[in-house]
Amino acid sequence: MPEAVAVADRATSQTSPTSPDRATLLEIYRRTVLINRTDERFRQLLMTGKLQIVYYPVRGQEVLSAAMMTALKPDDYLVTTYRGVHDQLAKGIPSKLLWAECAGRSTGTCKGKGGPMHITHPETGVMVTTGVVGSGLPIANGLALASQNRGDGKVTVVSFGDGATNIGAFHEAMNMAQLWKLPVIFLCQNNLFGEHTAYAAHTSVPSIVDRAASYGMKGVKTDGNDPVAMYETAKAAVDRARAGEGPTLIEAMTFRMLGHLFGADFSYVPKELTEAGIANDPVPRFRNRLLEMQVTESELAALEAKVEAEIDEAVEFALASPFPDVSELRIDVVKQELAA
Repeated sequence: MPEAVAVADRATSQTSPTSPDRATLLEIYRRTVLINRTDERFRQLLMTGKLQIVYYPVRGQEVLSAAMMTALKPDDYLVTTYRGVHDQLAKGIPSKLLWAECAGRSTGTCKGKGGPMHITHPETGVMVTTGVVGSGLPIANGLALASQNRGDGKVTVVSFGDGATNIGAFHEAMNMAQLWKLPVIFLCQNNLFGEHTAYAAHTSVPSIVDRAASYGMKGVKTDGNDPVAMYETAKAAVDRARAGEGPTLIEAMTFRMLGHLFGADFSYVPKELTEAGIANDPVPRFRNRLLEMQVTESELAALEAKVEAEIDEAVEFALASPFPDVSELRIDVVKQELAA
């Protein structure tokens, strides 16, 4: 793991009320594998020309999302970004619907009209995917305020990268959320680079979590690549929010193993940092950890085969689905269909 990401490894035994049990760890692993294999398949289809989209890879950030979303209830809310396929899958969007939407097909979550930058699926709590850096934080506050007013007990998580913490909306949202004790979790996935710019070149403080203190907010920095540490941090923040104790800023350290978008130049990342990140790949590390806990090889192989089959079916479904009809251009723009 790169030095900037390194956080002490955690014991697998239960150490606190928020520690994941065996079944929870296996569910986190299932979601991790689903994200990992889906990301890989997207890149394969792009390389072969079977899919033509702008794709933002999530390789290296699988465990972080899998653990965070496992700590939520199915009807809790999520706001994420264009680099959000890991969040969306971990939150529960069915693979078939997600693939169809990314491929621009009428069977997708938004009838193929949103595409990978704007995936929405309220049925699983994925309320917004934004294409504008940092714009999701005030939206998350709105969702959390609605939950607070309704008293429905839902928690909202908003996911964003380290670069987003330097725009005005980040600070405005943090201030308002703490002032009103909103049930919202600000999840910063710090992958060390804001697009092509290294963290130290765009942020004035050593850690993003330091900014929580400015608003009197609880802030926690954790190893996003460690399933136990990430789940414990996420669960504690969810419990706080659901108990009416207000928001939490989580800075989850991770490393993006590929370029800002698929096919982009990656030479701006120091070679030794990339090598360290790959050497500490969180996915096989998680798998080995489960084996050490006496989860059997056959158990993990069966889980992985089931995930592969799910993705095979989803890809086939998506590519066989029709594109939306031209008449759809006038529908879903405003409440009523526009006149022709």
